[in-house]
Amino acid sequence: MSGLSALKLVQAKQNQGTSPKHARRQKLSSKLHEQIQLAKAEQAGTQYQPTKLRTVKDAVTGESRKVEIPKRIKAWWWPSDNGKLCITVRYGARTLEVIEGKNAIETDSIAGVVTTLEVLRSAVDAGELDARIEAISGLVKSGFDKEAQGSKRPTLKLQSKSA
Repeated sequence: MSGLSALKLVQAKQNQGTSPKHARRQKLSSKLHEQIQLAKAEQAGTQYQPTKLRTVKDAVTGESRKVEIPKRIKAWWWPSDNGKLCITVRYGARTLEVIEGKNAIETDSIAGVVTTLEVLRSAVDAGELDARIEAISGLVKSGFDKEAQGSKRPTLKLQSKSA
């Protein structure tokens, strides 16, 4: 028993996984990290192109193998009419309203874009935008609900031909 006495034994329980709220927060945080890296690369005059693994099947041999391919990232900022840069936060294909009724953030330069994205990422990590993420997630989920779509689908009524 002298071997076991050298170990520190504790009572512990392993977590079963992350909550859906935490998973959504992590998803948005990782997308914000990619946008920060993209903005920093633009500021430095370089290109940022992360890669992802994709499984492809060889046509000749029929073997599957993993290949790194460049990941397409679209910038969340654009120049506005007044010469400043506007930034939107996207969750999936939808724009996230940071504050009710406001969907864009205006900055002066690309350095401001980097700073703004870092502030947004820290807010997401702290859980300040959980209610907004939950609302957008609900909209995205409702788009996948087939039964609800069937009842909401508009029907086209044609006039019958009169003889």
